[in-house]
Amino acid sequence: MSDESHLRELICRFGRSLFERGLTTGSSGNISVRLNDGGWLATPTNSSLGFLDPAGLSRLDPDGRLVSGDAPTKELPLHSALYETRRDAGAIVHLHSTHSVAVSMLPDVNPANVLPPLTAYHVMRVGRTVLVPYYRPGDPAVADAIRGLAGRYSAVLLANHGPVVAGRDLEAAVYATEELEETAKLRLLLHGLNPRLLTRAQVRDLVTHFKLDEAIVEDAEHDHGLCSEPHCHVHKGE
Repeated sequence: MSDESHLRELICRFGRSLFERGLTTGSSGNISVRLNDGGWLATPTNSSLGFLDPAGLSRLDPDGRLVSGDAPTKELPLHSALYETRRDAGAIVHLHSTHSVAVSMLPDVNPANVLPPLTAYHVMRVGRTVLVPYYRPGDPAVADAIRGLAGRYSAVLLANHGPVVAGRDLEAAVYATEELEETAKLRLLLHGLNPRLLTRAQVRDLVTHFKLDEAIVEDAEHDHGLCSEPHCHVHKGE
């Protein structure tokens, strides 16, 4: 099996897994994977992630033009912009997962860092998530909004729409998207309850040990009022 054939099978396998677990419904959500020649594979428009055909996936050239397969998702602009600004990205997953969409509608979220450091795996797999204002699905203008982030975020939450997550490969992108959704669920469960977050020292330990983006620590300190005490609670937003 060639590398491209393997990736086609992998897209269908992960797509079905996400669909069967209710992380995206109907024909919502889309996946893309970057290929060695600079082109990429993407899920077709109006397709269900639970019933993808490897042969029907859209094959695009490096400029995003369709080479073979079915017509691609209308969300190509946001995929293209993320690949352009995140050179290390090998795959992108966009879902309409319920809890993430719900968090995108809350009035008290910090747009620059939507989810506080509730768990170690959220810090490790997702890092920071920025909230992008609402755009009509498929609107090319969303690409300019993502380009404006200059590659600082691998996870983007589209207001009233859903998460878009880039990863070094498809497995990493899927796992990070799932972690984002679980953290969004925790955020909603704890809303208004003044939860105990990871402390500044705990976040810094994760960033240092796993060689993560230093901006994660800066955001934790500035945006969520973390202290260095073992049982520090958040004092802003919640």
